[in-house]
Amino acid sequence: MAARKTSTFWYYIAKAIFGITGWRQTGQIPPEIKKSMMIAAPHTSNWDIILARAAFYIMDVDVRFTVKSEWVNNFWLGWLVKAIGALPVNRSRNNNLVEGMAQLFNEYDELVILITPEGTRAYQPKWRKGFYYAAEAAHVPIILAFLDYSKKEAGIGPVIWPTGDYEKDLAEIKAFYRTKKGRFPEQGVR
Repeated sequence: MAARKTSTFWYYIAKAIFGITGWRQTGQIPPEIKKSMMIAAPHTSNWDIILARAAFYIMDVDVRFTVKSEWVNNFWLGWLVKAIGALPVNRSRNNNLVEGMAQLFNEYDELVILITPEGTRAYQPKWRKGFYYAAEAAHVPIILAFLDYSKKEAGIGPVIWPTGDYEKDLAEIKAFYRTKKGRFPEQGVR
C-alpha cells in the first residue's frame, strides 16, 4: 500500500466530520493526472472550505489553494491555514496571478491548485478567467470539484482540457455546475 500524501491526522478528522454531518465523498482524480487546476463551485458559504478540505483529505489529494497573504500571516490562524494547503498571494501589489500559477506547475512534480472561479460567496454571473488561462498556459487539465448540499456529496466531476475557446469550455463547465446546489442555492450557478 502506498504511503498517504496527506496527513493521517487530518484524514481521521475529515472522516469524523463527514461521519457526524452525514456527508459522503464521491469520485476520484484519475491517477494519471499529476498536475491540474481544480475549480470548485458553487461557492456560497464559508463552510465550503471545511467540507471541501475534508473531502480532499479523504481522497488523499494534496490540494493547495490560494488565499490572501494576510490569512497566512495571521498570528492566530496562520499556522492552520498553511497546514491545510494555503498558497499565499500578495494582492497589495500588481502581480500576474495567472503567470504565477503557471510557474508553480513548472516547479512541482505533482500539484493541484484549487480555485473558486466565482471569487465570492455571493451570486456572480461573471466568473474570473484566471483559472482557465493558468491551466492553458501550464498545459494542465481543469478538474471540476463540487459540494452538493442537497445530496450531501463532495466530489470530483469531469476533467476538462482547455481547448482555447474559453466561452465554449465555460458553457460546458457551467452546465455541470448547474446540477449542483450550494448551501445557499440562490447564490449558485445559473
